[in-house]
Amino acid sequence: MKIKKTASTLFLIAMLCLGATKAKAQVNAQLFYDFGSDREFVTLTLEMFKQDKWGNTYFFIDHDFNYDKLGGGKNVAPGGTYFEIARCLNFWQKSAIKDLSLQVEYNGGITRSYPINHAMLAGVDYFFHSKDFKNTLNLKALYKYIWENKQSVPMQFTVVWAMNDLFGVKGLKFDGFADFWWEDHAVDFQADGSYKKKSTVFITEPQLWYNVGQHFGCNNLSLGTEIELSNDFGSTGGFKCRPCLGMKWDF
Repeated sequence: MKIKKTASTLFLIAMLCLGATKAKAQVNAQLFYDFGSDREFVTLTLEMFKQDKWGNTYFFIDHDFNYDKLGGGKNVAPGGTYFEIARCLNFWQKSAIKDLSLQVEYNGGITRSYPINHAMLAGVDYFFHSKDFKNTLNLKALYKYIWENKQSVPMQFTVVWAMNDLFGVKGLKFDGFADFWWEDHAVDFQADGSYKKKSTVFITEPQLWYNVGQHFGCNNLSLGTEIELSNDFGSTGGFKCRPCLGMKWDF
């Protein structure tokens, strides 16, 4: 289809524009245990953000260590992997519209049971921040095309936030994201083969971190929590609250 070729071309062009500066990338690893009644497994997340003179690049990779939960016997391997990469393009960083960027993004993954179809996104990102950049907010409106899945509206709206030294406490950080998009999908599969159909998805994952390492000369180490709040996400219908506890290492 023409739309696939167009989206792929935009993505490839953007990935070629990763910038040529020596700006240091912000890289971290997060290890969480998910206490959700339908989860109860460990997830490792690798995350990277880097700014340059042409904009910024962000990606993360999730590895779910849940092979046994998917009927695979012992937990000897990751049972699922999910990947997102986004490129914001901003050639006008010294102009009056410096906080507005163009964005292209790719999402996709796989579990032992089913694939998470390719998704291409393209749209705009608007950046708000405090004077000292400790508090930031990004609002995104993105066209979204999902391979082989129907959508009543091919759009996604995203909010990303970060608050550093929350309540004046050094090393306390509150961050996260919220996504809402349209996608026709099946949830709540039953033994008789029946299921429910849904057309929208909502998910948010607020995180609260405290840099415990600052107290013993290891600023890389933080401990914290993440709470996944979702509605009709994946193959689970309705609202779900899945709390997690974990640690983060900033490289």
